[in-house]
Formats: sequence, structure tokens, C-alpha cells
Amino acid sequence: MSTPSLPLTDRSDLAPRLRTAFLDADFTADGLLERLGAPAYAALARAETVPALRATRGGTPLDTLVRLFLLQRPVTPAEAGAALPGGLLDDAVEGGWLRREAAGEAGDEAIRAVIDVRPYGGPDGQDWFIASDLGCAVGGAGGIGSTAEGVVLGVGGASTTLAGLTVRGPVGDALDLGTGSGIQALHASVGATRVTATDLNPRALSFTALTLALSGAPEAGLLEGSLFEPVDGNRYDLIVSNPPFVISPGARLTYRDGGMSGDDLCRTLVQQAGDRLNEGGYAHFLANWQHVDGEEWSDRLRSWVPEGCDAWIVQREVQDITQYAELWLRDSGDHRTDPETYAARYEAWLDEFEARNTKAVGFGWITLRRSGAAEPSVVVEEWPHPVEQPLGETVRAHFARQDYLRTHDDAALLAGHFTLAPEVVQEQIGLPGAEDPEHVVLRQHRGMRRATQVDTVGAGFAGVCDGSLSAGRILDAIAQLIGEDPVRLRDQTPAQIRLLVEQGFLEPVEEGKRAQA
Repeated sequence: MSTPSLPLTDRSDLAPRLRTAFLDADFTADGLLERLGAPAYAALARAETVPALRATRGGTPLDTLVRLFLLQRPVTPAEAGAALPGGLLDDAVEGGWLRREAAGEAGDEAIRAVIDVRPYGGPDGQDWFIASDLGCAVGGAGGIGSTAEGVVLGVGGASTTLAGLTVRGPVGDALDLGTGSGIQALHASVGATRVTATDLNPRALSFTALTLALSGAPEAGLLEGSLFEPVDGNRYDLIVSNPPFVISPGARLTYRDGGMSGDDLCRTLVQQAGDRLNEGGYAHFLANWQHVDGEEWSDRLRSWVPEGCDAWIVQREVQDITQYAELWLRDSGDHRTDPETYAARYEAWLDEFEARNTKAVGFGWITLRRSGAAEPSVVVEEWPHPVEQPLGETVRAHFARQDYLRTHDDAALLAGHFTLAPEVVQEQIGLPGAEDPEHVVLRQHRGMRRATQVDTVGAGFAGVCDGSLSAGRILDAIAQLIGEDPVRLRDQTPAQIRLLVEQGFLEPVEEGKRAQA
């Protein structure tokens, strides 16, 4: 299947004029929700278009733009002209964004969109737009996934997850590796002085240019090539990548299949990122990895971490090889082919896994930070539970805590001051009417939403941490209350304090801020 040609990019005035028309019609993320209503809006995210079609029968400019660019339905020239006034309709047809076609037996003319343009709300309320191939975004009229060569996907769950994970703030140079339709480059444009976007697929770079232009964002440096090859030896303060991480037999689909053996593409990306990061810089990846029989998956991931980098690796989901194969066969529509073709492709996936002794595949997040520490912090964990996005500040705080813990021995911990993190609550679990709880649990209601069981000392310690007293003085007071030897308590408790700090339940108070605590 061939992919359509892209809109012409030599009309530098066209994208800004289209953006103005979109904003005038309230063709924005907020405008869509208000026009469609919550049920139809949610249905659109499931690629169910009937409710949205019913909600857009009024013929307003907003209705027309929704039908054109989100639902991929034809509209009349009069409707299109009202939504794209002042000659913009003719220019959009000439520029390749729209096309004219015959409609009905009478040969009436209709207008259709050539690409998908999707309103997307920025983190600070910006009205952004993501350009991609038709039907290749969450909520697309045809559903996500395609067997077309070189197809470019739009916004989806993976891309929004990565955007939410990324540590934000002013940086000099940012790199979006494998940019696709430019979602990560668009986010990076907010805080970065310079943004570079790369992709093996030249069509993806064209879509990225459209996404940035439609969103009113600065232009990015667009480079064609694989992995880090296009950027040579350049270094960056921020690297983000939602790569083609699917572990598959071959590289049939450019947008998802890495073309390397097993999980080698993700491993290569992570290992090479260390030399491309400036000191203190972050690299964020989504990845899949093999669970190989007889090998701990966490050890496999630890071996990927480059020298000089701290790492936080979170496994969010694990699928056995049959589930994994079926997921991606459905993604590309292979389940709708004839049974023999489907069975042959299914067999090819299972042959690939058998050859690599793979029993399951994990999916998750990998974050690196270039610290240069003599003893890097590498945390690998499984966390399939709900989290609260965005997590960028949670990620930043995680690495700050690692810095603190590796520079503070037990004596320094006891001399330190701590506060209980915001949104942490204590739960007491036991039989109704019992005098004492069987378990005491601290639970976070923000970020990773962790829960941890603590003993009486740990619960009492956390409960009085307001930054005013050192950890040692608090333990001495607790020892007096419960009749415990204070020296013994000081010897036993630092490990529990260290764990509570590492998991974000307790926050160290800087020395200069203790007076205000």
C-alpha cells in the first residue's frame, strides 16, 4: 500500500493562515470537548466516530473542520469555504492539504482532507496541532496502525506518556530522536533554545515541520538518518525518543519495527545516549525488552546503562509471547487478512521468540541522567499500578534524592532534617475494634502513588517530620516514649529512613531552609 504525498511545504504562509482559521473556528482541544460533549469525545478516542458525526451536523465551521480533519468525511465546497475563508480553501487544495472529488451520481463536488490534523492541548494551555497520516492517531476515523510503507502516526498513548515523563525546564539543546509527527519536538520547543529532530523516514520530518508550523512553534533542525548517526558527536541537555521498539520478525513497518534483532534497537539507543548527554542532561525512552528464559530481566536492563549515567527503569507491563504477537498483528490489521496469511505471520513471530529463548516481553520507561558519579544510581523496578501524569517533576525529584542518599551516610542521615512529602497519608489496617492496628501504611496520592508498610517507629517518625528537628533528635524522643534504648534505635532506623527518602515519602530539607520549616 502506498502512502499519499505530503502537503507542499514551499508555501510558508499557508500553515500560519490555517492555524488562524482553526483558532477562529475554535478547532482546539477545549473547543472539541465543548462541541462534542464528553461521551462523543471519549468515543472518538476509541476510534468510534458515530457520536461525533451526530454532534457535528450543524454545519458550523467547527463542525466542518472536525469532519474534514478528524473524521475524514467529505464536506461541500460551501461548507469548506466558510471554514477556510478568504481564498484559503483554494490555497489549501493547491497546497495539497485538501482535494476536490466528485460526489454522488449528479457529479457534485466534495472536499476531503489529505492528512489528519488533530488539536492538541499544550502543557501551559497552548493550542497545538499534530499533523499525521489519515487514520493514524488515537481517535482517527480508521483506527491506529497501518500496513502502508512509511506511514507516519499521530498522537497516541505512548507519545503522551513519554511527554508526561520528560523532565522540563530551560535547556540549551534538545534532541527528539525518531520524531514521527513531531510531538516530542513540539513539547521540547517550550524550554529549549535549539531543537533537533531526526527520523529514518523523510516523510516524518515533513510532518514534523507541519506540526511545528501549525502550532506556532519555532522551527527545528530536521535531520534524516538512523539512531544517533545524523547528529554525529553532538551533545544535548535533553534527549527524548519514542522509538520503533516493537520486537518483531523483520522490519515490515517502519513506524514500529526497529529492524534489529530482538531488543537490540532499544539497547543500542540507551547505551549510545550516554556519550550524547551533557553533564546533568536527561534522556527519556519508551522501550520493549525481552524476558529471556534463565535470565533476570532486571539484570538485562542494568547492563544497558551507559557508564557515567544514573538510571531509573520502570517496567509497566509484561506480556507473554502469544499476547504480544497478537497485539501487534491486530495493530497492523493482519487479523483481517485471510486465515492462512495470518497464521503464517503468527508463526513467524513465535519462531523469532523461540530462536531467542524469549518467554515474555516487558514494556516500560527508561530515564538516564548524566551525573558522572563514581557510583551511579541504577534503580530497576516493576510498577504496573496507576500513576499520576505528568511525572516530569517526580522524575527530577527521584534523581535529586539519589544524589542526596549517596552523599549521606547513616550519621549524616541522623543529622539531617526531613519533611513528610505532600499528599502522603497514613492508613491503619486491622480488625474493627482492635486496640492497635495490624499494619501501618504510608500512601502517596501524587506521582507514582506508592504505598509502603512501616512499623510503629517509622510511622511515628514520619508523622512528626516537619523539618524543625534532626532525625536523630526525633528518634531520641521516640525512644523515650516507647522505652527503647536510643542508641539501638539510632543504629536500626537509618535503613528505614533511607528507604522512605528513596521512595519519596520523606523529603530532605536544605540547611538554609530549616529555619522556615
